[in-house]
Amino acid sequence: MKYKLLLFFLCMASAVPAQVIPEDVPSRFFGNRPVNVVLPPFYDQDVKRSYPLLVLLDGEYLLDPFSGTISYTTYWDDLPPVIIVGVNHEGAEGRKLDTDVYQTTGLPQGQGDQFYQFIANELIPYMEKNYRVAPFRVVAGHNVTAGFLNFFLYKEKPVFNAYIAFSPILSTDMETRVAEAIKTTQKPLYYYLATASGDVKSIKEKIGTLNENLKATENENLKYKFEEFAGASHYSLVVMGIPDALYFIFSAYQPISSLEYEEKIVTLPGGYVEYLRKKYDAIKNDLGIKIPVRLNDFKAIEAAIMKNAAYDELEELADMAREDYPKMIIGEYYQGLHHEMKGETRKAVRAYLKAYNYEPIGDYTKDVIIEKAETLKKLTE
Repeated sequence: MKYKLLLFFLCMASAVPAQVIPEDVPSRFFGNRPVNVVLPPFYDQDVKRSYPLLVLLDGEYLLDPFSGTISYTTYWDDLPPVIIVGVNHEGAEGRKLDTDVYQTTGLPQGQGDQFYQFIANELIPYMEKNYRVAPFRVVAGHNVTAGFLNFFLYKEKPVFNAYIAFSPILSTDMETRVAEAIKTTQKPLYYYLATASGDVKSIKEKIGTLNENLKATENENLKYKFEEFAGASHYSLVVMGIPDALYFIFSAYQPISSLEYEEKIVTLPGGYVEYLRKKYDAIKNDLGIKIPVRLNDFKAIEAAIMKNAAYDELEELADMAREDYPKMIIGEYYQGLHHEMKGETRKAVRAYLKAYNYEPIGDYTKDVIIEKAETLKKLTE
């Protein structure tokens, strides 16, 4: 626990201060509802890129820890940059009204129903109209707002793709209804639920029931994680849960690690390039994020191919590199390496020399391919 808490505060200390943009979202219920938007650092420079949307209920106190964690992890390209919108509740009374529900049915009533419609039908369309939002939406809340966010699951088409519920206060029958709603989802849905050993007893009991129901849910589209933080309280569990939840939801985005390489890639009998393609297809299809293959991920697949002497796959790797980096050396480099390892020396020399006409990228430089070409030339003399 101490390690996770230390990591969190390191994230806060190391993160670049985020630019918070106040926005007034037009609403037929609230006139103009104020929210705070945080954009990725290079949002204005990379004008073709879109970003997942992270909606924070309880924005007053969740915005800073979430944006700090995102800032730190995106610096290392460990998690994707996202657009964050924090929704404030104007104090305890406003929070109570925004999450108001019928005691008998447990469904939103009064301002609670208006707030529900504001999020689903006004805030999200506003963000999609005014910002480059990718088709992947995450919602997070704590306490009553963590319970309230579950109502978005009740829609025939859930509003969000991922849900982060920190110690939710669950309304009538919600511990059963949530699991029933998720049973029918037709698309990948992420659900993160957290409590603590020192959580409020009455809250924790219903969370336990919800956890059991979610674990029993038979739907391959559900990606579920439950965490009970030892030694934590109803409040401190949030700072531990934020990085845990984000790494769970965006696990597909992470670069190939040494552990993934050793346990999942190099041990394969073949299909290394297909593994890489599926990894980036998942980033695109599940998370709505389209990015080129990272150079270090290319290197990991190259290493697996070379270690297992699967040299035919180098040609596939060359084609994949040309797709993402058509003006760079890397595609022709892999083409040359394919010929070299197949013993086709003259073809390898021609491919390496052709690569000289392209731009260097990372360790794939003109000096490297000239050296390889010159070395192979000597073998043909």
